Amino acid sequence: MTSDQAIHARFQVIWPGFTLDVDLELPGRGVTALFGHSGSGKTTLLRCLAGLERHNIGSLHFKGEVWQDSARGICRPTYRRPLGYVFQEASLFPHLSVRKNLDYGRKRANGGHKVSLGHVVELLGIDHLLDRMPDRLSGGERQRVAVARALATGPELLLMDEPLAALDLKRKNEILPYLERLHDELDIPVFYVSHSPDEVARLADHVVLLSEGRVMVAGGLRETLARLDLPTAFTEDAGVVIEAVVAEHDAVYHLTRLDFPGGSVAVARRPESLKRRLRFRVHARDVSLALARAEGTSITNLLPATVIEVADADTPAHVLVRLDAGGTPLIARITRRSLDHLGIAPGKPLWAQIKAVALLT
Repeated sequence: MTSDQAIHARFQVIWPGFTLDVDLELPGRGVTALFGHSGSGKTTLLRCLAGLERHNIGSLHFKGEVWQDSARGICRPTYRRPLGYVFQEASLFPHLSVRKNLDYGRKRANGGHKVSLGHVVELLGIDHLLDRMPDRLSGGERQRVAVARALATGPELLLMDEPLAALDLKRKNEILPYLERLHDELDIPVFYVSHSPDEVARLADHVVLLSEGRVMVAGGLRETLARLDLPTAFTEDAGVVIEAVVAEHDAVYHLTRLDFPGGSVAVARRPESLKRRLRFRVHARDVSLALARAEGTSITNLLPATVIEVADADTPAHVLVRLDAGGTPLIARITRRSLDHLGIAPGKPLWAQIKAVALLT
C-alpha cells in the first residue's frame, strides 16, 4: 500500500474512565469495518476521522493529504474534509421532501469525488420516493435517503456509524443489498461502524477490531476471521467468509455450484448468472472432520484440508481447529474427545465436511 493510496490515522483521546489510543495504516479503497463491543471506541474513532472529536491529538493523512497534524498545529475542519457521514438515525430535514434533502447535500458538494446524483438515486432505489416527505418513509427508506444525501456532497470518504442499528431485521435485510451495490459500484473508501458479525461478513473488505480504545488487530476480512487468537473466534458466530464464483446450475436437483480456491460447494439453486461472484459464510459449528472421504452420507460438501492450528475454545469440552483447504481457510469447532480420537495435530491431512453454508446476499 503506497502512501498516496493509504489512510494513516494516529489518534489519542483521553476522557475520564476511557482512552482511545490508535495508530493505523488503513486501505484507501473498499469497506473497512470498525468492529467491537459497545464502548470499544468505534464511534469515537469515526468522529476523529471526521474532525468532530475536538479533544483528540494526533495526525490524519488521507491519500497524501494532511487533514490533521497536532504537532504542526494543523486540523482541517469537518466542513473542509471531503467526506460524507451517515448516522444511526437518518436525521433528514422533516420539512423538506426527499428531493430537496438531496439538493441540500448537492449544494454542499466540496469538489471531492464526483458521483452522479442520478446514479446514486438508481443505486439506492429511491427514484419513486423523491417527492415524498420523510414522515411517509419507512425506516429503511429513510436510511437509504440519508446515504444518498451523504453521497450527494461528492465525498472522497464515506463514514457510516451503525446505519442499521435502529432498524428491525426486515428493514436491515431491505437495505443491505443496496449497501452491497454501493460497495461494488462506487470507488469510494467506506468506514463502517458495526457490532454485528453478519454485517461485517457481508460488507467488509478489511476489519479493525477494537477493544477498550485499543486496536486488537487490523487486516483483511478473510484472514482476520480465520484467526483463533481473537475473541471473535470464541463466539457462536465464529467462522470464515469465502468468496466464490457461480460455476454451474443443476436443473435436475435445483442446485448451484460455487467454486473457490481449494474446492467447491453446492447450495440451493441461486438466481445469479454464471461467473457472478458471491460471498458465503461457513460457521465453525457447521464443519466436522474425518480422516478419510466419507461415503454414504447426506453431507455433499467435502473438502480435503490440512490442519494449521489447534486452540482452546470457550468451553473445556471443545477446541477450534484452523484448516487450509487449498488456500482457503476454514475453522472447525469439535470436541476435545474427537481431537484425541482422530489424532488431530498441525500438519495432519483431513477431510472437512461442511454441513451448512450461509449465503451472504
